[in-house]
This record gives sequence, C-alpha cells and structure tokens, in this order.
Amino acid sequence: MRGGVGAAAVLLIAAALGECVTPAQAETQTASPEEPHLLIFSGSDLWRHWAFAHGGVLWSPAGLYHEGFTLKLLHNGGAYRYRSGELGDVNVIGRQLAVTVQPGWRFKRAGFEATVFAGLDMQSFQFTPDDPSSRLRGRHIGLRGGVELWYEPSPTTMLAADASVSSLKAGNSARVAYGWRMFDRFYLGPEVQAFATDPYQQLRAGIHITGFKSGEREWSGAIGWGDDSDRRAGAYLRISVMVRR
Repeated sequence: MRGGVGAAAVLLIAAALGECVTPAQAETQTASPEEPHLLIFSGSDLWRHWAFAHGGVLWSPAGLYHEGFTLKLLHNGGAYRYRSGELGDVNVIGRQLAVTVQPGWRFKRAGFEATVFAGLDMQSFQFTPDDPSSRLRGRHIGLRGGVELWYEPSPTTMLAADASVSSLKAGNSARVAYGWRMFDRFYLGPEVQAFATDPYQQLRAGIHITGFKSGEREWSGAIGWGDDSDRRAGAYLRISVMVRR
C-alpha cells in the first residue's frame, strides 16, 4: 500500500526541478563536481479501491552514475478500501502513512545496475469504521529491505525488477518489467506486479512506458488490470516523474 501532504509537496518539487534519465541514458564517465548526486522522484498509483502517492530522494555521494553508497528517503501514503469479515463483511476505509530511511549500495557493470537497501520503516494506520481485528491499527516501527535492478540485454531492450519487504508485513511489493526501445524516446513493454499487506494480496499485469523525456523531466507510467484476495478486479493507473540535481 502506498498520498499524504508530504508526498504531494515532493510531487510539486519534482515537477519544478531539472533533468533526470534512466540508467540506460546515464553517462559512464568519471565523477566530476558537476555530476548529479540527488535523484528526486515522485508518483501516484490509482486503482478502483485505492489512491496512493509517494515522494522521495536518493543521495549518492559518489554520483548517481557510479557504484557506491546510496541513501534512500521515502514518504508514501493514501487511502484504500477493504472488506472486514470481523465487522460482518462491511467495507472499511484505511488510511496509511509511511516513512522509510534506507541506506544502501549501488553495484554497476556494463549494461547492469543493482541497488540494495535496508533500514528503518515507520508506518501509521487509521480505519473508518474502526476495525479491532486489524493488527495494523496505530503506529508501528520495523525494518524494511529492498532491491532495484536494471539490465539491458541489448541496445534496444531493458529488464527492470524491484522488490520491497517489511518486517511489519505491510506494504510489501515486487515488480518485473520488460521493454523495447521505441522511436529512440522511451521503453514500452509488459509488466507484472504484486502487493501484500498481510493478509491482503493483489496481483497485476499491464503495459508500461519507461523513460519518456519531456523537456528536462523524465516520466514513466503503466496501465493494466489488477485482481485481489477480496475477489475484486479493475484497471490500475500508475505515473511517476524523476529529476536529478
């Protein structure tokens, strides 16, 4: 699960800042004082039973194009709806806010990049009507780990994968996407995605566009179909923007 006020603020900041590109477009050059060290990102995720937004930043002291230490700060939140068996199968509106602070390390090889993170995960949940059966009520602190992969099998194809897991068993996710370079402007291809907040689960399949540049900003998005453990299905829409400083 992943729009609080803080995430909306980062969205506005990201829309106002400068250039960002995918790893496929990053220059493999020697680090210089002009090389960007901050990657600012934000986005939103809409489905018929939820609306979430996120914003955050990656800080790489050695530069965004190079291997080394990376710190990831992320704020996300929003609202979702689920059915509670304990309350007679009624619909409950859940509101979630989360902040994560994850030190990590970026590994780079020709055409390949992997970043591994691990750190603090702070989450807060409120429910209307109140659901005493939910172990997520209130505030929680745990640990979160994640990995992000980017691989270019050829000059015109890409494979991306990421996963994030929390000891709180809330907000776990995984995604795999493949794409072909189109018009030398962006990647287009299929994706599959999964979400889990114990005991809830959702599976998705769709089409993504990755790395579309508009002026000094780079956009990515996806549209597809999701089906969940409450036997509900519907279309989803995801959009994100990245800038580097």
